[in-house]
Amino acid sequence: MPKPILLILLILSVASPSHAVQPIFLKTEKMAKLDRFDKGDRVLIIAPHPDDESIGCAGVIQQARDAGAKIRVLYMTNGDCNQVAFMVYEKRVTMRKGEFIHMGQVRRTEAENAMQFLGLDKSDLIFLGYPDFGTFTIFRDYWRTNRPFRSLLSRVTSVPYSNNLSYGAPYIGESILNDVKKVLLEFKPNKIFVSHPADVNGDHKAAYLFLQVALADLHKDLRPPRVYPYPVHFVKWPLPRHYHPELTLNPPAQLSRADIKWYKSRLSAKEIDHKHKAILAYRSQTQVSAFYLLSFARSNELFGDYESVDIISRNSQSRKNAYFGLANLFQESGENEFEAGDDSQNERFQGDHGQASFAVTDGALFIRMQKAREIKRNFNFQVYLFGYSRKTPFPAMPKIRIIGRDGRLKVFSGRELIEARGAELQRNKDRAVLKVPLAVLGDPEFILVSLKVFGPALTFDTTGFRRLDIE
Repeated sequence: MPKPILLILLILSVASPSHAVQPIFLKTEKMAKLDRFDKGDRVLIIAPHPDDESIGCAGVIQQARDAGAKIRVLYMTNGDCNQVAFMVYEKRVTMRKGEFIHMGQVRRTEAENAMQFLGLDKSDLIFLGYPDFGTFTIFRDYWRTNRPFRSLLSRVTSVPYSNNLSYGAPYIGESILNDVKKVLLEFKPNKIFVSHPADVNGDHKAAYLFLQVALADLHKDLRPPRVYPYPVHFVKWPLPRHYHPELTLNPPAQLSRADIKWYKSRLSAKEIDHKHKAILAYRSQTQVSAFYLLSFARSNELFGDYESVDIISRNSQSRKNAYFGLANLFQESGENEFEAGDDSQNERFQGDHGQASFAVTDGALFIRMQKAREIKRNFNFQVYLFGYSRKTPFPAMPKIRIIGRDGRLKVFSGRELIEARGAELQRNKDRAVLKVPLAVLGDPEFILVSLKVFGPALTFDTTGFRRLDIE
């Protein structure tokens, strides 16, 4: 075996201990049970990469199939940019773009084998083939453009797989959104399982975001389905590593205090065994990450989403903002913060972690951020704000990213640095209040928002994407 591959394997073995004990943050007995499936159900599984559907939903697939439900699995990418897995699986080092496309075909075949083992036919599987490690960047930056996103390793700008639904489609947001809407309209699912909006992997966030926009666009044509996000990529989760069918799968520590309603689906011994075997069908991935992937084959599967936040728009004459936020940690404040200044002595912030809340006053969104106590000095932040309005096609809506560093703001719409008139920041050593005019966001009806607060030593708090409905 070549020395580079031996070095990679050594690093991975050190970085993935199998002896750690899993902390329990929310016992599965306290979670709601996932509703049973019946033959009238139409179940759509959305997988950012081949293997995510087995990791997160192999039990659901078996239960829905046994109930006689219709099932489709939609793969957003072919997973063609996992270069470490490629080198170990193929036992050679290469950076030729054709080899990564070959890897995407390998992973498609593995998905077909895994799903056949779970009782699905190839006709139940839909492959789009958009760029692995690129779909979030496309969602953020690549709309209404003649210069599509270029894949990092395959170095192509359109779907290269002739046997995929989206063959030849350019790597832009409209392509992905239109394909997702096409699948939704043709299949008409009443239950959708999709990757979690707080997942640390960008492709997993993007699958959730594209789904939310597609459902909003189709509100007149599609009865609203139930949406169940499943977690996959979170730091030091799940633990312990390796195959432990006797253990339960509990929420990641990062989400233990978030405003999320969790659902559990218990698996029989037979379902766990079949899930175990389906994961092993991904030989190109398990040769590198078996301990991690198999740690999802447990006695239950886990689903949950943030509660949406309804924000009542107020005017300054009321002299107060009604703040709503993550885990409902903020109550109604005193006077408007931009008029009254610092009122931190009048509030008690609970816990050791950073907190955030939201308000709308005089046509502007206010985001209040309280830093984690572990951050000793002034903190910086980054906020994503993706607005949606039925009056404006989503490709034309601003895709806003705001960076607050050392008291100064940089505002981007997609890749372009813009002047956001009316955007303001007030801060002290513990808290920042960001004001963003709704006009900057395209006067949205709802906003998909995520934020990260971080300190000098890169200690940070972060949130997944959640929906703010503006009333």
